[in-house]
Amino acid sequence: MKITIFGLTISSSWGNGHAALWRGLCRGLSDEGHHIVFFERDVPYYAGARDLYEMPGDGELVLYPSWEDVRGRAKREIAESDVAIVTSYCPDAIVASDLILDSAGISVFYDLDSPVTLSRHARGEVNFYIGPRGLADFDLVLSYTGGGALEALRRDLGARRVAPLYGHVDPDRHRPAEPRNAYRADLSYLGNYAADRQAALQALFLDPARARPHGRFLIGGAQYTHDFPGSRNIHFVRHLPPGEHPAFFASSRATLNITRADMAHMGWCPSGHLFEAAACEAAILTDGWEGLDAFFTPERELLVVRNSDDVLSALDRSDEELKRMAARGRARVLTEHTSKRRALEMLAILESVRRATRTNHEQRWAAEA
Repeated sequence: MKITIFGLTISSSWGNGHAALWRGLCRGLSDEGHHIVFFERDVPYYAGARDLYEMPGDGELVLYPSWEDVRGRAKREIAESDVAIVTSYCPDAIVASDLILDSAGISVFYDLDSPVTLSRHARGEVNFYIGPRGLADFDLVLSYTGGGALEALRRDLGARRVAPLYGHVDPDRHRPAEPRNAYRADLSYLGNYAADRQAALQALFLDPARARPHGRFLIGGAQYTHDFPGSRNIHFVRHLPPGEHPAFFASSRATLNITRADMAHMGWCPSGHLFEAAACEAAILTDGWEGLDAFFTPERELLVVRNSDDVLSALDRSDEELKRMAARGRARVLTEHTSKRRALEMLAILESVRRATRTNHEQRWAAEA
């Protein structure tokens, strides 16, 4: 198939979680013989931290300065596509959706931020990437979050057909690596600054760091201010491109995962970093949320931590125990959570939509006859 995508970014991993997910998924789709065209608005903050210039596999990256500059080409690419997808936080989502919904192919909205979308809608705030008719006109709505988010997308935004497409990892890019002294730590945390993660970061990272003044604690991520509260034993890597993630994870005894507040509240929301850390065979400490045990087995493949004491207790475990747990986590992710696995799941969902659409057309033609 030819699949055309209008997304936030695939070219830059700076300050967002979309890029790494799209890289893995597009590579998985390409490996299955599908051609991808990805449209991304060329904005300065991503251009200044670009770490991908060509699409993985058989694909084409279209960087454009404004919608008017690319509208004609977008229309042509959509007309030639079997599937056209627009995503949450795409800056030109609504105008791209108008083109997609006029096409003969399968129209898809992929919400990579479902809990944020739904919470904004519930507060009466405008989601700039969803038009006034909500999601009612799309053939398929994919959601990065499962559980109650799926019903909410139907009930609140009118989605007719909804399916989860969770996070994933490309194991060729994220795998065990040699430790690097620059990233050495007793506990690491990989995540860009987010106000709604700050309370959890305080309890699960900053407080344990203060309780262990002789330990070394490392944060990797963008958008932290220089007056961010910390202590002498907390260190920063201000931007960590995906190629550095394996060494980052390999260099600490354990790594912490914290979920955005809206996502944790909704549940069924594994982050991309959770799968990346597991693929790199890191010992993972994570906050808890509904549905976590569908992706990993707590106490066996990772540890759920609720407060500073839980974190300190985890760090008191032996290296051997942490390494055994990390090995089990890696085995689980390689079996169930790779980008190739998600690509196959996506293709199966699209095929079911194609069959349903064909059946509906046949029934309508029979009735008209």
